[in-house]
Amino acid sequence: MLIGATGSKCLYVTCKRRALMGLVSAVLLSSVSRTAMADEAPKPTAPVPAVLAQKAELRSLDRQYEFIGRVEALEKVDLRARVKGFLGPRLFKDGEDVKQGQILFTIEREPFEADVAQKKAQVASAEATRTFAKQQLDRANELRQSNSSAISEAKVDERIAELAKADAALMEAQAALKDAEINLSYTEIKSPLDGRIGRPSVSPGNLVSPESGVLATVVAEDPVQVLFPVTQRDLLEHRKRSGASGKMTVKVKLADGSLYDEIGQIDFLDVQVNPKTDGQIVRAMMPNPNETLTDGQTVRVVIVQEATSKVVAIPKSAIAVDQSGAYVFIVNDKNVVTQRRVKLGPEKGGQIAIPEGLSENELVVVQGHQRVRNGVTVSVQMATPPKTEQSVSKP
Repeated sequence: MLIGATGSKCLYVTCKRRALMGLVSAVLLSSVSRTAMADEAPKPTAPVPAVLAQKAELRSLDRQYEFIGRVEALEKVDLRARVKGFLGPRLFKDGEDVKQGQILFTIEREPFEADVAQKKAQVASAEATRTFAKQQLDRANELRQSNSSAISEAKVDERIAELAKADAALMEAQAALKDAEINLSYTEIKSPLDGRIGRPSVSPGNLVSPESGVLATVVAEDPVQVLFPVTQRDLLEHRKRSGASGKMTVKVKLADGSLYDEIGQIDFLDVQVNPKTDGQIVRAMMPNPNETLTDGQTVRVVIVQEATSKVVAIPKSAIAVDQSGAYVFIVNDKNVVTQRRVKLGPEKGGQIAIPEGLSENELVVVQGHQRVRNGVTVSVQMATPPKTEQSVSKP
């Protein structure tokens, strides 16, 4: 019985092991079969990258330069007291327009009027002395002619000297009177030009003198001058192109980014170069009828040089740059991309000129650069070009 039981147990274990091995073999066969089927299945192909492209076109692109400039009044006068005295009532409102010759300040006149009256009296006294000396000389000459022994030659010479002395005294008195009258005129401080007056720095009733400083400033604001430095490199480039360049337009960009309505004219180039900046000061005269531009204001000067011929132009978004410079991706008739180096020209309205490296009607990638490389086939979708050249016209 014991032997039989033991044999049955061994038979049971053996059968169980065989069944387990069969199950493992089946699983392995199934895995191998699935692997083989996966190897035999076709691999999915990578999608063709899609890009947006546009043809290069011939356009007239104006060459544009921008500089930082400062507005300065063409005429500006600091009003100062030229005599000492108490300041009278103010005869203007702060910031109003004034005319040439208009009285703006007064200084008490009484002391200066009294001085003028005194000098007039001195002139009258000198004239009387001169008249008496002249009469004495005339009598001496008459006596000498009628009777040479009645008066000596020395006495005649004395009368001549007295008349000359009287003439000198009269001239001195007249000069003193003129000086007093000039000082009296200085009690009225007038505007020497048409312009706009600023805020006064001294209140009425204060004692002023030539040492008191500026009382107020009058500024002529139409036209104004805009001064801006230009580097030697920009000047040389302009001179190289000046033979074939078109008309130059000067405009001003204000602090909010808007363009000032009036157009300026360059009329002066400084005769010296700043050795620290290697630049020369250029002056542009700007009309300022509405007083939009103010003395001391910082602006951006925009100089547009109108193009006289058309150049190949593409959207700026088509340009890529690496360590070797600028390049574009060209799409050929088989939709294969080729990288090409280009030279960049002036930019305007989102368009940039390509003077070298690109021909008219060549198709360039304007969007999707990151998905392509040299020699890749792409799916091309055409971008809509600008309808007109208004976007690249002068501002």
